[in-house]
Amino acid sequence: MTDRVALLTGFEPYGGRGVNPALEVVRRLDGSEIGSVPVAGRSLPVSYRALRSRIDEILEHMNPALVISLGLWPGTPMIRLERIAINVADFEIPDNDGAVVTDESVEANGGNALKSTLPLRRIEAALLEAGIPAHVSNTAGTFLCNATMFEFLHALEDRGRATPCGFIHLPYLPSQVADLLASTRAERRLEREQRADLASMDLEVMIRAVRTAIAVGLDPRA
Repeated sequence: MTDRVALLTGFEPYGGRGVNPALEVVRRLDGSEIGSVPVAGRSLPVSYRALRSRIDEILEHMNPALVISLGLWPGTPMIRLERIAINVADFEIPDNDGAVVTDESVEANGGNALKSTLPLRRIEAALLEAGIPAHVSNTAGTFLCNATMFEFLHALEDRGRATPCGFIHLPYLPSQVADLLASTRAERRLEREQRADLASMDLEVMIRAVRTAIAVGLDPRA
C-alpha cells in the first residue's frame, strides 16, 4: 500500500463540456512534490453508480497523508473551500451515465453531514495572502462533488484513518468562458448580462492555489 502521498482527485468532463479544470489541475500536479511529499493524482468518473467503488479502489491501494478532491463550480469567481458535505444526492442534470438521482442518501447509514477535516481557515488565509481570491463555502451542492466529499470523509472515518480531507471547487477556465460568449453571440437567445456563469480563472493560478492548499494541509500545526 502506498502512503505518505497527497492524494488529489478531479472529475472527468461532464455536462457537454469538453474539459474540466479540476482534471487539468490534477494532471499537472500528479507526480510533483510539495514539501517533500509526492502528489498522486487520480481521476474520478462523473458517475454516481461508479463513484463509491472508485473511491474504495483508490483507498485500498493508498493510505494518503492528505486527500483533496477538486470539482468545477460554473460561475464562481474564486476558489471555494467547502466546509460541509451533506448526505443528500439530488441532481439538476444527469451524470455521464444519464442518471438523475432525486432525494437519495449518499450513504444509507451515514448521518446527516460530514465536515471537512482540512484546515480551511489557514488555507483561506494563505491563498488570500498569495493574492488568490478564495473563501470558505458552506455548500458543496447536491451533485457528485458533494457526494465525493461525503464518500471520502465517510470511507476514511470507516477505516479509522485520521486523514485531513476535503473538497475544493474551481472556476471555469478563460477558454471555457470564451466559448460560452461565442455560443451566446451565435445563438442570439440570451444577453450576456443575463449570464451568471462567465467568471473564470487562469489554470496556472488554480494550480498555485491547489499547491498552496496541499502545503498548508500537510502542515501538522493545529
